[in-house]
Amino acid sequence: MPRYALKVEYHGAPFAGWQRQKDQPSVQGAIEAALCRLEPGAHTIAAAGRTDAGVHATGQVAHCDMAKNWDPFRLSEALNYHLKPNPVAITACARVDDDFHARFSATERQYLFRLIQRRAPLTHDKGLAWRVVRRLDVEAMREGSAHLVGRHDFTTFRSTYCQADSPVKTLDELSITEHDYPHGIEYRFTIRARSFLHNQVRSFVGSLEQVGGGTWAPDDIRVALDARDRAACGPVCPPEGLYLADVAYPVDPFTPPA
Repeated sequence: MPRYALKVEYHGAPFAGWQRQKDQPSVQGAIEAALCRLEPGAHTIAAAGRTDAGVHATGQVAHCDMAKNWDPFRLSEALNYHLKPNPVAITACARVDDDFHARFSATERQYLFRLIQRRAPLTHDKGLAWRVVRRLDVEAMREGSAHLVGRHDFTTFRSTYCQADSPVKTLDELSITEHDYPHGIEYRFTIRARSFLHNQVRSFVGSLEQVGGGTWAPDDIRVALDARDRAACGPVCPPEGLYLADVAYPVDPFTPPA
């Protein structure tokens, strides 16, 4: 059966997350239903990351197996037609080897978190970013974030429901950039690692917001990390500012060979 890699973009608000659920809408369920319209029968797809309810994606990757040979462009067009009106889009599609696996072949995942500081409620970005009212010190947040980069035991920054075998992970990047925003400031957190723990990114951002707002000192991030205790984590921020932005592979399946 030919295998295809799909690059997927979605607005997470209407969904209970990526993973198929019996009684609630999911991104996986929407794509599998669209596949059934193209080739009747059971379809099961796998993704690079199982995003939570309300989390978005601009660069999720999934793979599917089809019964017949599809032209990748025609497959993506047909899926997009049958995905309507769900806020899900296939932005790229490629034929891949049978041993390609969207999750297990991935070498890195990159998340983006958007935090907007302004007093007025969000209108155009409502549901797409986390709004806070108090002013934030970006340099303090950068100083605090430096404690998190590298290989650590991240017990403090993972959900108590996390099913990972080990809390030890290597964080390759946690950078923060500042951007002008109408009547406010947007802070973009870029976080890269091979893999993540459940709620790890939202735990990072929630704790760093405490630093930016002056409730915590930058070194309190190190103290929380060293505690290896979930109770030492700051408030976990809401999901609407989080995006799965990119997934890396040894060979990019969506780049044609030279």
